[in-house]
Amino acid sequence: MTPEEFTEAVREANRTALSRLGSSKSLYADTGGDMDADAVLRAAADAEHHAAETYAAWAESEADPDVVEAFETTAAEERGHYDTVAGKLDEHDPDDEIPAIHEYLRSLDGTVERLGGFLGRTLAAEASKSQTVGFFVGQADPQTAGAFREMNGDLDAQLARATDLLAEHCGSDDDWERAEAAATDAIQAAYDEYTERLEGMGVNPKPVC
Repeated sequence: MTPEEFTEAVREANRTALSRLGSSKSLYADTGGDMDADAVLRAAADAEHHAAETYAAWAESEADPDVVEAFETTAAEERGHYDTVAGKLDEHDPDDEIPAIHEYLRSLDGTVERLGGFLGRTLAAEASKSQTVGFFVGQADPQTAGAFREMNGDLDAQLARATDLLAEHCGSDDDWERAEAAATDAIQAAYDEYTERLEGMGVNPKPVC
């Protein structure tokens, strides 16, 4: 399997979950139904903080120097994202509650599984950030929308990092299968949390046709 085939397989297997994570209801779930600009910024800042913590922890416990470097670089990007978003708020203390996707990612200890989870988290973040850009466009705040677009650019680099390393570390079909399972489980963790939050607010998580 090529890295491109792998990424497409993960996207296809999780098409519904990624589509709903990229819907306007995703922001509603993340903010607990509070759809003002500060609430959206706080939710985004929390997400960036927990991502930075996950990748920094992985970097400390990995043995392969290339993988360590990739996780360190990604942690630094996520810390930069946090600083950018938190800087748009008067003050921000990250929420102690760890998002379900990061609880899952932090449970992984194999390199192949972590790289699969890395790719899964990147695809999930790609979906949700598109809605954040759209929100601030709708708020007539092009500067903030532009900041989130720049963060999306870093996700492209993270996806490339993940696929390059997967190509190096997946030497068998079993390796690719383990990586795909981890990617899918990461996306599913985010989707399950999205569903539970909406249902807890009495909102149908499925789109109304």
